[in-house]
Amino acid sequence: MDLSVVVPTLNGRDRLATSLDALAEAAPEAEVVVVNGPSADGTTGMVRDRDDVDVLIELSDRTLNVARNAGIEAASGDAIAFVRYDVAVEEQWLDGVTAGLDEAAVVTGPSHQTLRAGMTTETLERRTICGRDVTYFNGDNVAFHRDALEELDGFDEYLQTGGARDAAHRLAETGYGVTWQPTMSVRTEYEADGGMKERDWGWKYRALGYRLAKNYGLRPTVVRRTLKHARTDAIATARDVIRGNTSPTGWIGTGRDVIAGIATGISDGVVARARDRSSTRNPHGCSKRADRAVAKYDWR
Repeated sequence: MDLSVVVPTLNGRDRLATSLDALAEAAPEAEVVVVNGPSADGTTGMVRDRDDVDVLIELSDRTLNVARNAGIEAASGDAIAFVRYDVAVEEQWLDGVTAGLDEAAVVTGPSHQTLRAGMTTETLERRTICGRDVTYFNGDNVAFHRDALEELDGFDEYLQTGGARDAAHRLAETGYGVTWQPTMSVRTEYEADGGMKERDWGWKYRALGYRLAKNYGLRPTVVRRTLKHARTDAIATARDVIRGNTSPTGWIGTGRDVIAGIATGISDGVVARARDRSSTRNPHGCSKRADRAVAKYDWR
C-alpha cells in the first residue's frame, strides 16, 4: 500500500510542526501533502525548511473541503489519509490504517484529547436515515482507498462545515464500507482556553439542511430530523439563558440564525440534488474546478 497523508492547515505553524514530527516517526514512508490556505504565521517557511514534506500547496481559499480536495489532486498514493494539523498520530496509527483498509474502503479511529481531569475519546457513530445505514467517520483522522474518493469526487466544497458527515451519507449510498480501528488513534492536547470556539449556528443548520436535502430529497424525514436538532439546541441554549451564560437577546438572535440557515440549506440542497442526480451527489467536487492552488512546491 502506497499511503499519502493530506494535512490541511491554517495559521497553526507550531502545532503543524508537532503533527508532522509525529507523522515522520509513525509513518516514515508515507507521502506527506500539506495544504496551507492561506496562513500568515510563517507556516510556508517552516514547511519548506523540512525534509519530510513531499508537497506543499498554497491556497487562497480558507475552506477545509477545498483544502481536502486540493490534497486529493496532489496525492499519488493508492490510499489517502486526512489528518488535522493540530493532532499528532500515535505510535500504532499506521498499523491501524493498514488493517482497516484491508477490511473496508474507509477506516477511521479515535481522537484522544488530554484534559486536566483525564482523557476523552469517542466511538463509531451510526444512524439509519430514510432506510440508509450511515456510518460516520472522524474527518480529522480518516483514510480512504483512492477509488472510493474518486467515486465520491472528493468533498463537497459548498460546505464550510460538515463535509465529512456529508461524505458519510454519500459513501452509504455508493456502497463503500467504513470500519473502525482503535489503534488508528491521534491525540490532541488540552489548551488553556479549552479549545472552545464560538459556534456559527447559521452555518451549522445551513450545512445540516443542505446535506439532508441533497442526499435524500425534500422528505418529511428530512424536515423532522432538522427540526429535532433545532429543538434540542434551542432547549440547551434556553438553559444557558436561565444560568446567565447567554442573554435573552442572544438566544433570539441564535434562533434567527438557525431558521435562516435551515431555509437556505434546504433550498440549496434541493438545487444541488437536481444538479447531480447520480449516487455521488456532489455538484461541487474535485472535478468541478482546477484553480484551487495559487502555488505548489513539489519535492518528490
